[in-house]
Amino acid sequence: MPPEKSPQSPVACAQRVLISNKLGEKLVGLLHEACSKELVILCHGFRATKDDSILVDLAAALASAGVNAFRFDFAGNGESEGLFQYGNYRKEADDLRSVVSYFSEQKYDIIALVGHSKEEGIEGRLGKNFLQRIKKDGYIDVRNKKGKFEYRVTEESLRDRLSTDTLLSSRSISKDCRVLTVHGSEDETVPARDALMFAAHIPNHDLHIVVRANHRYTGHEQELTSLALDFIKPRPRKSSSLRPKL
Repeated sequence: MPPEKSPQSPVACAQRVLISNKLGEKLVGLLHEACSKELVILCHGFRATKDDSILVDLAAALASAGVNAFRFDFAGNGESEGLFQYGNYRKEADDLRSVVSYFSEQKYDIIALVGHSKEEGIEGRLGKNFLQRIKKDGYIDVRNKKGKFEYRVTEESLRDRLSTDTLLSSRSISKDCRVLTVHGSEDETVPARDALMFAAHIPNHDLHIVVRANHRYTGHEQELTSLALDFIKPRPRKSSSLRPKL
């Protein structure tokens, strides 16, 4: 579907784009346009949306640097169609393939994918004995510290999460694919040791630990944006397009 102007966007030239995933669900995103065909796709984290300030700031910086940026909501999140599911990594990967396919067909040169925040400790979110509890009831309702309902975890979605080995997947990343990990040393949600573990398994990898930064990089937002922009900013290269394996 052709993009349409979005009056609510913090960047004047951002356009609203609707993309169908393989299930026919509409994924809603905003395209920040620049004077080029190079594009960076920005992916939000767990229980977040395309309007996460980290993504908004990076999209604006990329557009100012002459690179198009597209931030979107995965199915079941934000404005996109579909139902939220816990640990939905495989379906989100399919959504991302749909986005890559769409912009590849529009003749954009996709030079990078950017993501922020995926949950670590299952027990920390679901509580102790979560396997026994979900087998008994068929689901677990997750509530915040005030007891307010946030989302439901079904047995099927938990099985999908438990069968997802992101470390194993990271080992299959081609050595020709450059990877940057930026992590806060004081991250209270995902420990910095996770970044070190992945750095040991990804062949073409740069790791930058932002000292004293938390999960949201509070007070370190500009440093985060600069690190990402310096890594992404176009430079002479043999081949950069990230086209989906169809």
